[in-house]
Amino acid sequence: MYYDDDTIEQVRSSNDIVDVVSTYVQLKRRGANYVGLCPFHNEKTGSFSVNRNMQIFKCFGCGVSGNVFGFIERTENISFPEAVQFLADRAGIKLPEKSNDGYDNSRRNLKERIAAINKEAATYYYRMLRSGEGRNAMQYLKNRGLSDETINSFGLGFAGRYSDGLYKVLKTKGYTDEELATSGLFTINEKGAYDKFWDRVIFPIMDQRGRVIAFGGRIMSKAENAPKYLNSPETELFNKSENLYGLHLAKKTKEKFFLLAEGYMDVIALHQAGFDNAVASLGTSLTERQAKKIMGYTDSVIITYDSDGAGKKAALRAIPILKNVGLSVKVLNMKPYKDPDELICAAGADEYRKRIEESVNGFDFEAGILEETHDMEDPDSKTQFDHKLAETIAAIDDPMARHNHIESAAKKYNIDPVELKREVNRIGAALKVKENNEREKERAKATREIKPEAAQKKAEYSLLNMLVCNKNAYLAVKDILKKEDFAGETERRIFEYLTNDYERVGATVGARIVEKFESADEQKTVADILMTSDDFEETSEDERRMAFADYVTGVKKSAYDREVEEAMRIGDGAKLNELLMNEDSLEALRKKLMNITL
Repeated sequence: MYYDDDTIEQVRSSNDIVDVVSTYVQLKRRGANYVGLCPFHNEKTGSFSVNRNMQIFKCFGCGVSGNVFGFIERTENISFPEAVQFLADRAGIKLPEKSNDGYDNSRRNLKERIAAINKEAATYYYRMLRSGEGRNAMQYLKNRGLSDETINSFGLGFAGRYSDGLYKVLKTKGYTDEELATSGLFTINEKGAYDKFWDRVIFPIMDQRGRVIAFGGRIMSKAENAPKYLNSPETELFNKSENLYGLHLAKKTKEKFFLLAEGYMDVIALHQAGFDNAVASLGTSLTERQAKKIMGYTDSVIITYDSDGAGKKAALRAIPILKNVGLSVKVLNMKPYKDPDELICAAGADEYRKRIEESVNGFDFEAGILEETHDMEDPDSKTQFDHKLAETIAAIDDPMARHNHIESAAKKYNIDPVELKREVNRIGAALKVKENNEREKERAKATREIKPEAAQKKAEYSLLNMLVCNKNAYLAVKDILKKEDFAGETERRIFEYLTNDYERVGATVGARIVEKFESADEQKTVADILMTSDDFEETSEDERRMAFADYVTGVKKSAYDREVEEAMRIGDGAKLNELLMNEDSLEALRKKLMNITL
C-alpha cells in the first residue's frame, strides 16, 4: 500500500512526536531533548531520547531510532502503511484511497492473512459454542456466572471435540497449509494436520484495536498430559509479552485507573460486575512493554492478583516494573478470597469496590510482605528487615515520596528516622553510581555503533543537526558549503535534502529527511546522524557561534584535505597550487562565522 509524499507529510506534521511518544513513555525534559525509558528494550536508566525540533527519536542504549512512523511501527508491531493509518486516525485525517505501487507488501500481507485466519477461527469457535456440540462448554460458562451479554461481549467460543474441525473449515475457504501453519493454530506434519485447540472453551485475545490476534483455551475433557490452559504461540501478529487481555475494552473506561488481574476469567468477571477497566497479562509475568502499553491509557494501576503465595510474588515482581515506567501503583487485598472472580461471586461488586478504596500503595504492600517474612521480635531478624526496608525506600525516585516513606516507615516499624534516612541515602548513592555507570556503558555502546571514527565525522553530524534545526545557520553557509564537502554519501544526501527544503518551502524537519531514505537501515543511520549533536540548550550565544564555526571549518578542512590528496594522486600541479594558495582562507571563514546570529 502506498501513500503519496504530501499525504505522509500531512499525517506526520499533524502528530507531534513528543505527544505521541508520551502516550507510551514517561518523558522528562532534559535540555533540548525529552528522555525516558526505552520501550524497545529493558533498561533502568533513561537512554531513550526524543527531539521535538527534529521530530525524531533515538535510544542510546539499543540504537533504535527513527521518526514518528517508525516509533508506531515498532511499538504497535505494524507495517508502515498501518502506521500512517494509525496516526491519521489519531489526528482525525481522512486518508485517500491507497494503491500498491512500489511498496513491498510481503510482511503486511502475511500479517493480514493471519488476521483473516484468526477472524475466521473466532467465528467458527463462536458458532460452535452455540451449537449442540458446545452445550457442555456453554454450561461451564453459565456455571461460572457469566451472562449471555458478557459471553458475547468477549466473543467466547468453543473448539469442537474433533481435532481437525477448524482445519477442514478453513481449507474449504482456500487457505494453504503454509498459511495455516504460520497462524499458529495448527500442527501440520507428515502425519497430517491437527487443530491446536480442540475440546476447549475459547477466549479470543484482541489487540487494543479489537483485532483478534490470538486465542486462549481451557480444556473441557480430562485428557492426560494436556495443559489446563493453552495459548496461541507467538506469530507475526501476536507477541504475548506486549499485549494485554481486555485492553480493547478497558481503554474506553471512564475510570482514571486500570485494574491489573492475572487471568481471563478475572478480567471477564470484573467487566461483568461493572469494572470495565480491568486487564490481564497473557499467561506470563508482567513485562515492561505491557506496563508501557498501560501507561498509554492511564497513570495509575491497582494490582488485583490472587491472594496466594504465587499471587503475592507476582505482585512484588510487577510493582517495580509498573513504577519504573511512571505508573502509580496500589495493591488490592483479596483475603479471604482467592481471586477477583471468587470475591465478586461470594461478596458482590460493592465489596470489591470497597476493597478498591482500601487498596494500599505499592510500598506499603512490599513492606507488609517483608514484615511477614521476618520475626519482628528477634533483634537480628528485625535488623535484616530494617535494611531491606531501606533498600525498598532507596529505590523510590521521587525525593518527596522517599522522604514521606522514611517518616511513615520509621514511625510504623519503630526505627530511628535519622538512622533510616542515613541508610536510605547510603544505598541511594550506591544505586546512583551504578545507574551512572550503566548509562555511560549504554552511551559508549551507542557511540561504537554509530562509529564516528574521527573529529571530522563528529563535526559533520553536529553541523547537519544545526543546519536542520536552525535556519539562520543554513543561511549563513548556503553559499559556502556544497554537498561534496561532506565525506559520506548519506551525509551528502542529507545536506542536499535540507537545502532543497529550505530553498523550496523555507523550512525543514529532521523527520521529513528521514522519510526520504527508503530502507529501514538507511533511515536508522540518518536518524542517528541527526541525533548526534551537542546540547546547546543552556549555553551562551558565543559558545554556540564558536561551535558552529568549528563545525563548518572542520568540514571544509576535511574536504580541502581530500582535494589536496586527490590532486597529488593524479599529479594535477595547477590544482594543487590553487588549493595551497587558499589554505589560509579557512581561518578567515571561521572569524566570519563567529559574528553571525544563530
